[in-house]
Order: sequence, then C-alpha cells, then structure tokens
Amino acid sequence: MQQNNGLDKNQLISFALFSLILIGAMFYFQNKQAQEQMAIDAQNKTANAKVAAQNATKPAIVTNLNDSVKTTSIQQVQLKNKELTLAVSTLGGQISTVQLNEYKAYNRKTDTNDKELLLFDKNNSTYGFQFKDKTGKTFNTKDLVFTPTQNGNTVTMQANVNGAVIQFIYTLMDKYTVDFNVKTQGLSQLVSDQKANFVWDFNAREMEKGRAQEQTHTEFNYTFDNYSSFDYDGRTSMDEPDETLNWLGIKQQFFAAVIEPQNGFKNSKGEQEMIDEGEFLKKFNFDGQVDLAGSELNQNFKWYFMPLDLPLLKSYDKNFDELLPLGWSFIGSMNRWFFIPMYNLISSWGLAAGWVIFLMTIIVKIILSPVMFKQHKLSAMMRVIRPEIDEVNAKYKDADPMKKQQEVMSVYRKAGVNQMAGCLPALLQIPIFYALFRFFPNMIDLRGKSFWFAKDLTAYDDVIKLPFNIPFLGEHLSIFAIACTVVILIYTVMTSGNIQQPQQEGMPNMKVLMYIFPITFLFFLNTSASGLSWYYFVSNAINILIILVIKYWILDEKKIHATIQANKQKEPKKEGKFQKRMREMMEKAQEQQKLQQQQAGKKK
Repeated sequence: MQQNNGLDKNQLISFALFSLILIGAMFYFQNKQAQEQMAIDAQNKTANAKVAAQNATKPAIVTNLNDSVKTTSIQQVQLKNKELTLAVSTLGGQISTVQLNEYKAYNRKTDTNDKELLLFDKNNSTYGFQFKDKTGKTFNTKDLVFTPTQNGNTVTMQANVNGAVIQFIYTLMDKYTVDFNVKTQGLSQLVSDQKANFVWDFNAREMEKGRAQEQTHTEFNYTFDNYSSFDYDGRTSMDEPDETLNWLGIKQQFFAAVIEPQNGFKNSKGEQEMIDEGEFLKKFNFDGQVDLAGSELNQNFKWYFMPLDLPLLKSYDKNFDELLPLGWSFIGSMNRWFFIPMYNLISSWGLAAGWVIFLMTIIVKIILSPVMFKQHKLSAMMRVIRPEIDEVNAKYKDADPMKKQQEVMSVYRKAGVNQMAGCLPALLQIPIFYALFRFFPNMIDLRGKSFWFAKDLTAYDDVIKLPFNIPFLGEHLSIFAIACTVVILIYTVMTSGNIQQPQQEGMPNMKVLMYIFPITFLFFLNTSASGLSWYYFVSNAINILIILVIKYWILDEKKIHATIQANKQKEPKKEGKFQKRMREMMEKAQEQQKLQQQQAGKKK
C-alpha cells in the first residue's frame, strides 16, 4: 500500500488560494445581503408602524385551531401591588413576568444584590393546558392569542377557538398570591377526553451567589394526601402516577413558584436537567392531568410567588413550610423551635448578623458546657495516664493483640477512666452540626447580610480570588473557611496526644487521619455559607480556650496522677455494662483466634 505523506508544496499553495477566494466571495455576498436586508427592514419598519397604529384598538385574531396562530399584536398587561409586579401576556394568556418588589437578586458584575429579582422573565417560563380534539390532534392554550380586559388588579384573558371560548381570569392578591380562574364554554364540542394536561416548562434563573449551592437547593416540591404528605425531587425525574398533588412548586434557595389546582394534579411527572453555566441553573418540565367536568374546564387555580420565610409559609396553612429545607424530624424541629427563635430574639437587639451568630455560638456552648467539661476533663486524665498506656504497649509488644488490648482496658478501669464518656459530647454535636448546616444557607433573614469581608453570610466570601480553578475548591479561597480550618488544626494538635496509635501492621495511623480531617473541612466550607464557617470558627476557638482553662486553672495533673496511682492499689473499680460487654467480646474473640490457630496447626 502506498503511504500517504501529506500535502505537497503545490497542493498547499492551491489550497491557500482557493481559501482566499472563498473567503473573499463570502464577505462580498454577506455585505451585499446586509445592505439589501437593511433596505427591507426600513420598509418593514414603516409598514409595521402603520399596522400597529391601525390595530391598537383591535382585538387579537385567532385563525384555525390546527394551524399556526397568526396575531396582529402581542400585549403585556401589568398587575402590581406592594409585593409583586406581574405582566400577563396575550400570547398564551400566561404570566410572563414575575418580579418580587421587596427583594433583589445577585449581580455578578457588582458582587452585590442589586438586580431586579425576576422569577419569570424573557420566556424562561411557559405554561398552558393541553387538550386532545376529536380528530386525535392536540392543542395547547399557550399557543393561542388572548384578548385582555383589565379591571384594576384583575385581568380577563379570552380566546376563541373554533366556536369555543376559553377564559383565564387573573387577580393579584396579597401575600404573594395570584388567583387564576379558568373557564371554558363550548369546549365540549371540540375535545374528546374528560381530562386536560397542565404543561409547565421552566428554566430556573440564577439569583444567588454560589451557583453550586443554589443548584443543590433548586428542585421539585409537592404535597398530596390533602396537604398532609410532602415530597421533593432534586435529581432527574419525578413520577407520581398514583397520588393527587395538592400543589406543585419549583423551589430555589430562597424563593419558590407554586401552582395549586383546586382539584389537584393527577398522573404527574416531571423532568429536570442541570445547566452547567450561564444565566440559568436548571431546566424543569412538568406535566399533570386535571379533570374536566362535562368536557369543560371550569376550575380555580392559584399561583404563589413567594420568599421562603418561615412565618409567611406557615400562615398559608398549606404545608408550605416544608419548602424550607431545615432538616428531617429532630433536626428540623431543632431549627424551627431553637435556632430560628434564638436568632430572631438576638437580632431584635439591633446587632449585626455576624455578632448574632457569635452570641448564638456562646449560648450553644453554655448549654453544652456540662458534657463538654466532662469531655475535656477526660482528655486531660487520658493524657496523664499516657505513660502507663505506653508501658503496657511496650510490655506486651510481641503478645497477642487481644491480650494487649485487655491490659490497656484494665489500666483505664483501675484509673477510673471511662473511654466511652467522651463519646456523648461528640454524639450531641452531630445533630447540632447538621441542623446548622441546614440553617445558615436557608435562613432568608441572613440573605444579603454582610459581616466584615463577607458580603453575604448565606454565601461564601471570595476576597481571595485565584487566577485558576482548583478542583473541589473553585476559583477563590474563603477567609472564613481558612480561619476555621486553622483553628480545627490547632484543636487537633492539642488533643491528638490522647490518641492511642495502632500497634498492628496495616492499621491506619489515627493521628494522620485526624490531621487530614481539618483539611477536608476547607474543601467543604470554601463554597458553603460564610455564616456556617464563622460559627465553626468561633465554636472551635472556644474549645481551644476551654482546654487551656481546664489545663492551667481547673485540673491539677499532678493530683490526678497521684489519684490514679492510688486507684491502682485499691480493688479494681466495678466494670460498667459496656466495659464488661467489651471485655467479654474480646475474650471470646481471643478464644476463637486460638481455636483457629490450633485447627490450622493440625491441618499442617
């Protein structure tokens, strides 16, 4: 086979000349077309101005149902009160713009919340009712053109479809509510089914600093069983063929759009797709069935475009407070009945949000002080008996691991030290940690509140910007996250002396693992709410202070050491149930190990 050595010199020259000719011709014809288009646009502009003047007082015209709808003009009717500004479009008779007047959205250019907060705008949301006619074809109300009639904050949108009349009546009400009444007449002459599909396509717009965090909190939410049951889906698809949804919401970090049908949605299904970059976070598609009565759709709906403020959500009495992801069961109750009331009380004193968090940390530490004191006292006592533990490890260096562990536990027992006593504070802090992990990114009262270099305590601080992207860290370093990592490292160094090192080969070094843990915290906190990082910085700084106070002012280590030596001379302290169970398990495991060794020896 002949080998292909690429293009020769003549071929390269020919290719270059051909490319130049092609590019020149493209620019020539493009310029010529542009000039022609400019002339056409100028003529159309003049003609359109005349048509618009003639049609200003004429209603929109709807032609054949199965053809593309031709319109003379698309209008936007505005409804406004203190809370919301809406625009209702004559195309589809649907709400096309929703602005929350009392809130602002994050602006990347200025790094502040100074943009208009628009849930619906620029066609990011379209919805309508889809019907099947008697020929088997489908049509959707969002493709029709409606004629508006406005009376104050009520607008009636009406469309005529082959003799049938469809009316959408919108009334802007208080508490972020829009009454949406649907009426039809003559629809029974067109449709064959006793159901229609409500189809809603929605692209959730980015409104907060911290794209990844906001995407995590953007999801489907819905209730069923007469508002008593709640569920959500933050993954890819939802499918509820057996439940009747009382309402469906698309929730973001601090705001939600919710549609509530009078008789519920049946056979509901939805899809969501992550958007990696740009103006939008996620793409949602929802399809739910509504029942017709006598082949007519006469049903009341309600739209809610609301901030996720807990007192407001509770006031509706529709289980809307579940939209606020404060955690399950005990975790959510802790936030609802402890942390949120505490925050509200302290913030009512007029303090900055950062100092409110500081005082919250102090209060939590005071509440946990009895068990925390026991933990740190135990830590000091274990540090005192460290030489005895090292002596046992050296004495039984080559002995059976089970035997050595039994001797170590015997030292603890004679010294009156219960290793498990230190587990209680750690267990108590786990639900507190998770509750605060839910509290700080979802507390709307913290949204936009600045503290020192953090401009928003519900988002990360990014004073240190990086010229490149580090995996799992991003393009910034959070000062609060770094500070929190440093104090956790200091705390780890101060307490790591109590960790018993594994003597067996292949066992991981616990000290190394303890030093790795704070580093992983940096990756976790770097993109989390700065309020959370500030809380854990203060909390761990207090832990360090407590250790120093206990070490230098409260506990006398020489006295403790003397007490331990005296305890050795006495009868061993009675074992607790847990210690007894652990000893029995070790003895049983040791016997089984010996038995296995004997059987292995017999086989040889």
